[in-house]
Amino acid sequence: MLDEQTQYEIALTLLPNIGDITVRMLVSYCGSAKAVFQAPKEKLLKIPGIGDKTATGLLNGKTEALRRAEGIIKQAQELHVKTLFYTHPDFPERLKAIPDAPVLLYLRGNANLNTRRMISIVGTRNATSYGQAVTERIVEELKPYGVSIVSGLAYGIDIYAHRAALQAGLHTIGVMATGADTVYPAAHKKYAERMLTQGGVLTENTFGTKPDAPRFPERNRIIAGLGDCTIVVEGAIKGGALITADIAHSYDREVMAVPGNITSSVSEGTNYLIKTLKAVAYTSVQDLVELLNWDLEDSGVYKPARAASAAFDPADYNADEVKVLNQLLQSKEELIDNLSWKTQIPVNQLSSILLSLEFKGVVRQMPGKKFMLTL
Repeated sequence: MLDEQTQYEIALTLLPNIGDITVRMLVSYCGSAKAVFQAPKEKLLKIPGIGDKTATGLLNGKTEALRRAEGIIKQAQELHVKTLFYTHPDFPERLKAIPDAPVLLYLRGNANLNTRRMISIVGTRNATSYGQAVTERIVEELKPYGVSIVSGLAYGIDIYAHRAALQAGLHTIGVMATGADTVYPAAHKKYAERMLTQGGVLTENTFGTKPDAPRFPERNRIIAGLGDCTIVVEGAIKGGALITADIAHSYDREVMAVPGNITSSVSEGTNYLIKTLKAVAYTSVQDLVELLNWDLEDSGVYKPARAASAAFDPADYNADEVKVLNQLLQSKEELIDNLSWKTQIPVNQLSSILLSLEFKGVVRQMPGKKFMLTL
């Protein structure tokens, strides 16, 4: 059976000259993917950032996009692939916090993308025996914490992390630069199949997508965005692992690196990250536990600094107002468009909510359509 809402959501990502940011803008102002397709040109042109070329392309391309989306849905059903638009409740919340997140994901497997603890482990394809041993040790030490392990299914450190997670009974998620119907490299297909019942494989690319070089850095941003912390085991100074670490650092996520032999080329990157203070040295699981406050969380001592209950009484506000306040507690300040995306509240409705919160004295508007809490 064809899900009409899903068809419109997928079709929106297939339109020419419309990227992820524009998709979120369109949905924020129109209210849903279907409403975007039904909007007249005059309404589309009133949306910030939507010019004549984009509006015309949308109107001229929507029939073909909907046809292609129908085919994608049928293929997803055949391959047991779940499509997750960014408004879907199973879409990873961690990705909603990053500005360049994909708006559509394809998932094979039983992974919970919003599990409590998620760690990304990355490294060079040219891993040494030391790198393999350290990766296996890290995963084994994480076993008591019920962590999900994220990596990129590549040769070297990536596949060592996935294999170790499977061995330890942990869920593991392979983020791919291909479509969900293609495992690359093909030699890792047997591991990917095992992961389907103990995690899964995840991609933003539609079926049939080949592993072209530009797609790997794009994939890396998902790996970095999913992890509460990214651990780099081994990596060359200009390798993909360091790109992932830099992305995680830009997202204000924790980064750790395993110190390595100073004469080894695959330790240049990790030692550089530590030396430049872009990463904390990983020497044992206790370093990670203390960095992320897991020890305090598990003992009941740690309370998040921005706990909503400490700032306001939810009983004093309606459900949508609580959503807005909680988001502003996390990010301190937000543009209205970003706030709309993260709360899943259409911009026109959000404007009224923000005005109400301003009257109540808990939100203040700043220049540039930014909003912040006054609590």
